[in-house]
Amino acid sequence: MIERTTFWLEDGKRPRVVKRQRRGWYLTPNPIHSIVRNYISVTVVVLLITLGYLFIEPILSSFGIPGIGTGTIRIGLLDYPVLAIIIIPLLFSPLALRVGANLADLLQQRKFLKSSPQSPLIDIIEQPIAGQPLKLKIRLPEVRKEWGDIKVKWRVGILPPGREEIFSALGRADSKQPPPGLTTELPHHWEIGLDDGTGGGEEAPMEHHEVKGGLFLRPMRIMEHGDEAPISSDMIVLQAPQSSWPGTVSTSLIRIHWEIIVHIEREKNGPLLWVLPLPVSHSKSSTYIESLPANDGRTESNTV
Repeated sequence: MIERTTFWLEDGKRPRVVKRQRRGWYLTPNPIHSIVRNYISVTVVVLLITLGYLFIEPILSSFGIPGIGTGTIRIGLLDYPVLAIIIIPLLFSPLALRVGANLADLLQQRKFLKSSPQSPLIDIIEQPIAGQPLKLKIRLPEVRKEWGDIKVKWRVGILPPGREEIFSALGRADSKQPPPGLTTELPHHWEIGLDDGTGGGEEAPMEHHEVKGGLFLRPMRIMEHGDEAPISSDMIVLQAPQSSWPGTVSTSLIRIHWEIIVHIEREKNGPLLWVLPLPVSHSKSSTYIESLPANDGRTESNTV
């Protein structure tokens, strides 16, 4: 039986990962990032088929079957295979698209930082308890003309443990080679207590250096959504996620995190998000989750 208590503080203060990466305004990455990832998968399949064909092409020629694309094209003083002229642009185009998407993201972040809107005012009516409805009131001090539908939702998930705790649990020193699945420390990027080091630069697109923690909300790899509702002046009641989750647990190894998200549709640049961490008390009954809802760890794949 878990007592109705909130384990919110870590070392006497709010966890660094919540303070830096899960509070305030967040933008949506350029959709080109997600499109390029799917495009890369198709390109790899085409490349493998091409290599397989070049491998068996001499055998087909010995049976009198003419080859396709095995001739050469002269560019300048050199001859290049026809298939190479077709495949190489397919391999390098995703890189060019990602560079363009990152530049667009940087421009969007810079524009947002120059004129960020006022934060929503959220009033929690009762102490939130895991498994029970959430009652709250929301007031928006500022509503801009390019904003469309505005709704609020809450969700729960598991934040990645601290990298130092993983090393300690595995009996490895921080200065030694990391275990399989973890990257080496990235200079000026990784910070003690923020993540476990498995992202390797793949979690989020290029972020503005002036904002610690970034302006793109990193999805929780294990996450479940609760109810959602449109913003109104009346009291809003949101139903809890269907699974039986515990309340907020915040240690350097185990981090059960609840949060409220105000989702604002915009005419351009995708939705705008306001995120507020939510300390939730444990339920009086025991909790058990038979199947953890896994989620893609990349920001551009995040469904909010």
